[in-house]
Amino acid sequence: MTEAEWWEFENVEAMAKQIADDIEFIIKQAIEKKGRALIIVPGGSTPKLVFPTLAARDLDWSKVTLMLTDDRLVAKDNPLSNFGLLTKHFGSSGAELVSLIDENYLDDRAAAGRAADQKLASYKWPADLVWLGMGNDGHTASIFPGPNFDEAVNGPRERRALGLLPVPLPPEAPVARVTLSLSTLASAHTVMVVITGDHKRTVLTDALKEGASSRLPVGRVLGETEASIDVYWSK
Repeated sequence: MTEAEWWEFENVEAMAKQIADDIEFIIKQAIEKKGRALIIVPGGSTPKLVFPTLAARDLDWSKVTLMLTDDRLVAKDNPLSNFGLLTKHFGSSGAELVSLIDENYLDDRAAAGRAADQKLASYKWPADLVWLGMGNDGHTASIFPGPNFDEAVNGPRERRALGLLPVPLPPEAPVARVTLSLSTLASAHTVMVVITGDHKRTVLTDALKEGASSRLPVGRVLGETEASIDVYWSK
């Protein structure tokens, strides 16, 4: 059983504001403590609500590094790119924005993963915050159930990122991915999980009960972390 603290909201707008408030607090704490903040965020629908609010906050963005939990293996100007979403909202903030995608390897997920892994070696880990989303199937970041699951969760602990191909391919984004590794996600000082709807609540509750032996990616990541876990949930 993995312990987590649940925060429930009447609507997604109220939840998004609280997420922005909490990330702002974490950033300020990290800068005060060590001079810089490393914040890991997902793509998706809820970040689209949070990012404009967070970007407007009065922070020393020059001391903030923003990185994605995962991204689609596409060019940065492709509508499927999560980095494009990050750039849209934080491109003029002064924050350091880190892409996981090397466009020299768009046709080779393994090489793209290795390139991201090498790039991330220069950053100071662990992250101050990892914000995780979760799919209906229990995937988180781009660690999916299926034939690539073992490769994603059982690799070397020092590996920061890897390239994966979801099977089956999600119809809304049928491309390979580069994702942060289980050990990188789980090592953060604080882990935030953001979900909506009754189905995802049930899936996450089951994954937390299963703990580190969970058959679901989100359960495996959360079961490995020693950080405090905060779950934000709205209908």
